[in-house]
Amino acid sequence: MWRLEPRPQPSSFWRYASPLLALVITVILGTLIFVALDKDPVRGLQMFFWEPIKSGYAWSELLVKATPLLLIALGLSICFRANLWNIGAEGQFVMGAIFAAGMALEANAQTPGIWWVLVLLAGMVGGMVWAGLVALLRDRFHANEILVSLMLVYVAIMVLNFLVYGPWKDPQGYNFPQTATFAAAAQVPRLLTGWRVHVGTPIALAGVVVLLLFLFRTRAGFAQQVGGMAPDAARYAGFSSRQALWLALLASGACAGLAGALEVSGPLRQLTPYVPVGYGFAAIIVAFVGRLHPVGMVFSALLLSAFYIGGELAQSRLGLPRSITGVFQGLLLFALLACDTLMNHRVRWQARSTVAGEA
Repeated sequence: MWRLEPRPQPSSFWRYASPLLALVITVILGTLIFVALDKDPVRGLQMFFWEPIKSGYAWSELLVKATPLLLIALGLSICFRANLWNIGAEGQFVMGAIFAAGMALEANAQTPGIWWVLVLLAGMVGGMVWAGLVALLRDRFHANEILVSLMLVYVAIMVLNFLVYGPWKDPQGYNFPQTATFAAAAQVPRLLTGWRVHVGTPIALAGVVVLLLFLFRTRAGFAQQVGGMAPDAARYAGFSSRQALWLALLASGACAGLAGALEVSGPLRQLTPYVPVGYGFAAIIVAFVGRLHPVGMVFSALLLSAFYIGGELAQSRLGLPRSITGVFQGLLLFALLACDTLMNHRVRWQARSTVAGEA
């Protein structure tokens, strides 16, 4: 019979091979789902793995969705490395979009073209404010950051709905719950004419470089990681757990808020009730599939954005429900959790007679 035996130390091979095996398992399970739904599995997998990369325009759309996922995941990786479980990045994303929209609505035809920079900064402030509430409650009252950050997601969505259905509703918008379209100065520049990819993509890639330097070349980054792996050792070394708490949550909130600002000032160009699409929750998968490493999260963000595009195409072309995107994301996450067992355990075959003798 097959048995799991503990390894003397974690396997470095399976640390990086586990996400690849999880992707293979996800493809196999996805094929079975398409067969069970009486859909062509080849065409179904084509929607998820070929259509998002088959042309330059497809890559541009892939990058539009990968940019917020990568930005949020970069911030979350700081929290997770510090053993802080910020599950409410979706709320910080929404609040960043709200703050950015408030700044964008102040612009008009005479506003200088650099106004979009202030829009992005406002979004970062919004995300930091929302994450700061989590840090404050954890620091002062020892509240559980998982519950607090998660519940604040729904508060942020309520604030969003209040604004777009109320004071910020466009009077010329035919009664649709949305703000007026932002002025040109408040919209982030696009990289290529006719395509939606914008300056958020190079900003996110710059964030990858910054996080690499922070985690592996600074004392503060080292303190964050030590505090997450060995809190007692961190205290003995003189690292402040309170400082690590605030730094991780504020940085995570700033990244999520920036992602929200880029979303409303880039592809959407206005604030609508449909801003929360689950990027904050999907970015958790991006972070762990990428092994909390900045470079690894670039590839996992592209993969998850392909799932988003594939789900939309499967919905329109194959008649599948919208939830198919979440199904593939969930399959990938659970497959990864299962495959991660191989990092700390090895699979061994042992004859039944030997097992009976040991018993």
